Amino acid sequence: MTNQMFPSRRDFMKTGALAGATAMSGLSLMRGVHAAQDNKLRIGLVGCGGRGRGAAMDALSADPNTVITAVGDAFKEIAVGTITALKASDEYGSRVLVTPETTFDGLESYKGVIENCDVVLLCQPTHFRPITFRAAIDAGKHVFVEKPVAVDIPGIKSVLETAQLAKEKGLNVVSGLCWRYHPAVVDIMDRVIGGQVGKLINIDETYLTGRLWTRGRQQGDTEIKYQARNWYNFTWLSGDFNTEQHIHSLDKAVWANNDEAPVSAVGVGGRMCRVAQPAYGDIYDSFGIKYEFANGVTCHAYCRQINGCYNNTDDYMYGTDGKATVLSYTIEGKNPYRVRNTNHNMYQLEHIALFNAIRGERDYINNGVYMANSTLMAIMGREAAYTGKRLTYDEVMQDETALVPDGYTWDSTPPTVPDENGRYKIALPGVPGGFGYYGEQF
Repeated sequence: MTNQMFPSRRDFMKTGALAGATAMSGLSLMRGVHAAQDNKLRIGLVGCGGRGRGAAMDALSADPNTVITAVGDAFKEIAVGTITALKASDEYGSRVLVTPETTFDGLESYKGVIENCDVVLLCQPTHFRPITFRAAIDAGKHVFVEKPVAVDIPGIKSVLETAQLAKEKGLNVVSGLCWRYHPAVVDIMDRVIGGQVGKLINIDETYLTGRLWTRGRQQGDTEIKYQARNWYNFTWLSGDFNTEQHIHSLDKAVWANNDEAPVSAVGVGGRMCRVAQPAYGDIYDSFGIKYEFANGVTCHAYCRQINGCYNNTDDYMYGTDGKATVLSYTIEGKNPYRVRNTNHNMYQLEHIALFNAIRGERDYINNGVYMANSTLMAIMGREAAYTGKRLTYDEVMQDETALVPDGYTWDSTPPTVPDENGRYKIALPGVPGGFGYYGEQF
């Protein structure tokens, strides 16, 4: 942490809240500005992995007047593979208009994509989202941005500034925090916020699941190319899994607390089974964090990625009059309730909302504040576990640490590099310097 002071939590919330407010009436004139005369919206995809390919399919399914015109990925073979798969679809293959000239690769492939579309889908690794989000809004494009939106505090600040700029330009921003677009979850959350469980006291968030993927080093890979290929396993690229995956749960805690970030966090975390090097990079395999919100609500958040263990992913919200189990769509206690219709495709619904807003068929959308505050909550918890300290909002917002390489070419140096034995340092709470190698004694 540095000693340079940033705005207080209250001032920061006031400033950030502007980005999520309903646009002024004059912005309605701009909503359809990028639709072509035939009412088609040109979609550009940045990041062609599994989530990117899924987002492209959702965008095509959500609106019959969308076409894919450009794609970009760090790896050319992944970009080409996604185009091939999309074009092979009987349902929407004819609407994939990508050419070799609009297929881009490399760490700055987003630049070419943004030039050749009206709406950008940002689905590349988390590290790049503040950069590409700003580039898209500067270029006057509407944006779908996957979760989370940053890996560090400078990234969070950038995202909030860009969201405010999007509001000023009348550009719609939809977040990939997809549960916000699931009608059954919205129903339960509205009831929690509306007091159906009484005064909210505590929230338990769980994301207990198995180990995710790793990708090996290929012949000829530079260090940054290897890490980009294996991005989930490096904090500077993914934010660690408390940020990259658990954010879906943490977002509901932010949602239940007026879309504000917590005021403090203390927690534990580490590597119990994710010990192999270099495949598991520098991320943890378990976190347990206690958060506190300004209104006195506490949140206990647990996430784990270890095979062969008890799995559970849900949100438990306890109030003075009952308990809501969000992903079970139930409320117990004084005012019991159960959602009956839970069969919704939230992935398509978030794109439908985006396109309807662009076409002026619904209100302007800007999810910038909550996607930033939910990501901030995740980063705060990660850093509490990494350092072993109780961190406050104001302390976290003073952190100027930027997890960045020295450039964005395949010859650049990433912020973490292996030693002569191929080992990456990991965060070690309570030790001098805060980082070391797994298994060493201090």
